[in-house]
Amino acid sequence: MTQRGTLGVAVIGTGRMGADHVRRIDEVISGARVSAVVDIDAERAKRLAEGIDGCAAYTDPVAAMAAEDVDAVLIASPGPAHEAALLTAFEHDLPVLCEKPLTPDATSALRVMEAEQKLGHRLVQVGFMRRYDAEYMKLKALLDSGQLGRPLMLHNRHRNAASPPGFTTAMLINDSVVHEMDVTRWLLDQEITAVTVLRPRPSENAPEGLSDPQLVLFETDGGAIVDVEINVNCGFGYQVKAEAVCERGTARIGEEQSLVTDMAGRWGGTIAQDFVERFAGAYDRQVQAWVDATRRGEVTGPSVWDGYATAAVCEAGVRAQSEGCRVEVELIERPAFYR
Repeated sequence: MTQRGTLGVAVIGTGRMGADHVRRIDEVISGARVSAVVDIDAERAKRLAEGIDGCAAYTDPVAAMAAEDVDAVLIASPGPAHEAALLTAFEHDLPVLCEKPLTPDATSALRVMEAEQKLGHRLVQVGFMRRYDAEYMKLKALLDSGQLGRPLMLHNRHRNAASPPGFTTAMLINDSVVHEMDVTRWLLDQEITAVTVLRPRPSENAPEGLSDPQLVLFETDGGAIVDVEINVNCGFGYQVKAEAVCERGTARIGEEQSLVTDMAGRWGGTIAQDFVERFAGAYDRQVQAWVDATRRGEVTGPSVWDGYATAAVCEAGVRAQSEGCRVEVELIERPAFYR
């Protein structure tokens, strides 16, 4: 199979996530270079571009994607801007790695899905990076092997040290639990059919008006039950843990991985303080896998269908959260294009 040369990537959005991807492509992975950066903040884009040979700064994604040295696009802008950027990439037949969410809601995700199907081939990989985490990959391989039997339950813990300013109760679902939605679907190879949200008394650590923590329950079409403790103001660090309970055993990930010391009557280690630190390796593997596949002329990883399905589950989750009841997920039949 013919392989492309070095891939020229336009990174759209240069906030914390986008800037980290610029660094990753420039310094960490192989087979790609940053040929363009795009941000509505012209000065921020210019500062990033100046540190990279042959990189141009833009404020308009359309102009960047029309550039001759742009072979692929990494979208890291806010979710509401994704649909327009994706459709422009489709016009230029440019492969895309799109950070989650694909789009902010299921209706717009369906529009993107329909547009991609009209092209007749996939262009989009959605950035659900946990699928590229070493521990999650081992758990997936173990479950797929059948060694533990059929998965019955999946317990998840998702904790942040503190929520950022402006973080809302709905964002607990849309920005945080969305990751458990995707890994549930991926690990179990099942769709989520219903969501229930239970709220204990809010923590004193939570800002006023934020209902935190919460317990989110999923039901799947394979008969599994999944729970997620979401706690974005735990105060001590960033933790993501999961335990699969199966017919012939259990498997856990996310236990302490770092150096543990015993000294002066104490033992302990360190806890990651944010998702960028905890999932640094996953982000590196994700982008490298995208670049490698793109250079081969392939599209792999989470698809537009996965982006749409999680958007639909998020909508059910926000309803369950606000209405205090079990809400069924509304999904269209999965197109053969994404099977």
